[in-house]
Amino acid sequence: MVTSLKDTTTLHNGVKMPWFGLGVFKVKDGSEAADSVRNAIESGYRSIDTAAIYKNEEGVGQGIKEAGVSRDELFITSKVWNADQGYETTLAAFDASLKKLDIDYLDLYLIHWPVDGKFVETWKALEKLYKEGRVRAIGVSNFHIHHLEELLKEAEIKPMVNQVEYHPHLTQVELREYCEKEGIQLEAWSPLKQGELLEDETIKQIAESYRKSPAQIILRWDLQNKVVTIPKSIKEYRIVANADIFDFELSAEDMDRINALNKNERCGPDPDNFDF
Repeated sequence: MVTSLKDTTTLHNGVKMPWFGLGVFKVKDGSEAADSVRNAIESGYRSIDTAAIYKNEEGVGQGIKEAGVSRDELFITSKVWNADQGYETTLAAFDASLKKLDIDYLDLYLIHWPVDGKFVETWKALEKLYKEGRVRAIGVSNFHIHHLEELLKEAEIKPMVNQVEYHPHLTQVELREYCEKEGIQLEAWSPLKQGELLEDETIKQIAESYRKSPAQIILRWDLQNKVVTIPKSIKEYRIVANADIFDFELSAEDMDRINALNKNERCGPDPDNFDF
């Protein structure tokens, strides 16, 4: 059982990644990003997830600095954007992200989306960065099973992480089982389905019985399904509340009730049909 914010999963290369972190999608650069990150780290978070396309890496870097926690205690993730995919352009994008974050290395670098005809070449660049020790782990985001299979045919190094849309309306059972079999850690983005799931009657009933919020129930469900999760918030009280999920465990029956809410319904684009 995951019992604290500092608990980690061990990736297939031996690197330890926190089960729980802060996502900063749609958090404005500057003080909003800096304050969110600083508040999270001061509240005990050790994992921060950003991306080049979020255009807030400088604010995230500022928040890291202001929090004053030793760099080696933190786990920082960023992602290469679609327009930068390709071998040389990915290497340049990585350098740009490090510079904006004002750090010497990343803990995890991801391919943000499976851009057709480019993601294999992009992966070669990530392998180079990994071999050079400039990033401690490499992975992908928004990859279906067939994308992973295509990548694995060409890859020297297997992805350590696949970060995907994952919540009770999109339980991704086949993908989760495939990743588990391959030793690829699944990570959830939009775990609360942009807030929509907080109004679900089943989740509200379960929350009442545990004296927890609907958000806390969903985030706990993620962890008990062995999925790393990174809810986003800019409000300090919610950053703290989101992490208050380590003093209870959902019963097998309640896990099944939440699993049964699946509709295979997305709030983001389908990785087989995106045009950006």
